[in-house]
Amino acid sequence: MKERQSGVLMHISSLPGKYGIGSLGREAYEFVDFLVRTKQRYWQILPLGTTSYGDSPYQSFSAFAGNTHFIDIDFLIENGWLSPSDLEGVDFGSNPEEVDYAKIFHGRRPVLEKAVATLKSHGLPEEYWAFLRENDFWIHTFAEYMAIKEHFDLKAWTEWEDDAIRLRQAHALEHYRQLLAEQMDYHRITQYLFFSQWKALKTYANEKGIEFVGDMPIYIAADSSDMWANPHFFKTDEEGRPSVVAGCPPDAFSEIGQLWGNPIYDWDTMKADGFTWWIARLRESFKMYDMVRIDHFIGFASFWEIPAREETAVNGYRVEAPGFELFAAIRQELGDLNIIAEDLGTVTDKVIQLRETTGFPGMKVLQFAFDPKGDSIELPHNHRNNVVAYTGTHDNDTIRGWYEKELDDASKEYLDRYTNRRPDESINHTMLRTLFGSVAFMAVVTMQDLLDLDGTARMNLPNTLGGNWVWRMTADQLTPAIEENLLDLTTTYRRQNKRLSQLETVD
Repeated sequence: MKERQSGVLMHISSLPGKYGIGSLGREAYEFVDFLVRTKQRYWQILPLGTTSYGDSPYQSFSAFAGNTHFIDIDFLIENGWLSPSDLEGVDFGSNPEEVDYAKIFHGRRPVLEKAVATLKSHGLPEEYWAFLRENDFWIHTFAEYMAIKEHFDLKAWTEWEDDAIRLRQAHALEHYRQLLAEQMDYHRITQYLFFSQWKALKTYANEKGIEFVGDMPIYIAADSSDMWANPHFFKTDEEGRPSVVAGCPPDAFSEIGQLWGNPIYDWDTMKADGFTWWIARLRESFKMYDMVRIDHFIGFASFWEIPAREETAVNGYRVEAPGFELFAAIRQELGDLNIIAEDLGTVTDKVIQLRETTGFPGMKVLQFAFDPKGDSIELPHNHRNNVVAYTGTHDNDTIRGWYEKELDDASKEYLDRYTNRRPDESINHTMLRTLFGSVAFMAVVTMQDLLDLDGTARMNLPNTLGGNWVWRMTADQLTPAIEENLLDLTTTYRRQNKRLSQLETVD
């Protein structure tokens, strides 16, 4: 039996702060302190990669690079790389409850360029050159990709007018490396700044007994340095563009399925190469996080493949994947890894076998549980110890939004009976109490549900573009009453972080 524990799911972008989006600055450290006070063990976040059109953290320009929107500006000022006057007139957005990505995109770049110029004028530290050496296998390709992408008006590599650089011909690479040297330096240095700040935050959290759960998308974006540099690892047409794309079939989220548009891996080529790209990806992920949730884990058993010309996921088809061989190779190279398998969706016998063979805990989502006509596997009495239980994921509505808009009267009546809900008890407290009482070894509550927010605080509505990934917590929302409630749930259901008491004993 695994030790009972709990945590909070909130992305870095959702932290409060004065620069339009959450960052790796003071508010992040304060959130770690909040987790310590409430005896949590885990802070779960969404992917930290660079975001592209649509602002989704699940569509990144690189499987390895960090999101420079999260670089804390105050730290740059404290280090003397910026001055407060550099921020005069910059509009980061006026609504503290939402991220305005357009203003962030246009406002932060000139500020970071000033910091980079100052840093270069002072002389780049040895830590920077060590960072480049350690990340040599991806950092230069990423810097080249971003600089060339910007040169071609932010178009994806498949749309660049210069076929020679689109196909990475040697003479073209040399030409653009000289032409765009300064821009490439910008991307290398900002990655150094991001990873330096992330490392400092993670060190602080780990020393306090708090661990990070990272989130790794199974797929990468077509518009990425990874596919540009490694097209042979993907199914492409004669022009090098994706011939088929990823998604998932119609389900509870969408009757037309989800058309993600990511390129599909050429698993035969990856297998022949010893799965080296995946091994590198997991190795780097565990440098950043203490535990990794792999999104769409069922895609390692079989996946939904959709012809690139389709406009929905309905006409896709299922294809087998070499998950057993992949994870055997990863284990042989990296050992046992602390992975959560996001096994939501069509869970076949093969998915169950793969999950059990790897030993990875699966997921349960309480919002899916309350079917008055059947015995749902999501109900707490069907949970197993080796499971991570959630109120909802980033794709779900908040508890209040779900209860008010998605649950019919029969389901509400069944929920009340099942949970023995008191007449004066809020639906949020009922659900959190039920979640923390589960036999699942790990319970994770979304920050929006902890704050008892309605559907306007939803993080993402699948199959829609615009208005997603924008929610932010304001500084005054995290009240003593909220903190007391989480601490009470955690101690009542014996989920308190035992590492905290061990650390206190050492101190």
